Amino acid sequence: MKTLKKWDELAIGGIIEEPGCSHEYVTGGWRTFKPVLDLDKCIQCMFCWVYCPDTAVILEDGKVARFDYDHCKGCGICAHECPPKASAITMVPEGCEI
Repeated sequence: MKTLKKWDELAIGGIIEEPGCSHEYVTGGWRTFKPVLDLDKCIQCMFCWVYCPDTAVILEDGKVARFDYDHCKGCGICAHECPPKASAITMVPEGCEI
């Protein structure tokens, strides 16, 4: 496990000393609402995938399949961009089982 540095051990000026990837950090715990996908209503327009700022919409075989809840922050952009005629994505409170 990687040991985190204390604030006074960090490089001055925000220098990035090692390359990294956002997928190394689980950020889904920040969420208060989560998206729930109804595949029966989904028209596979891919708007959710295009607009998701966290790349948390998972495609399988070129189709929207599910969400990556480890990285989804619950912003709701996917639900907002889902066409009204489909309304395949619903935002629900975190911890709510559907």
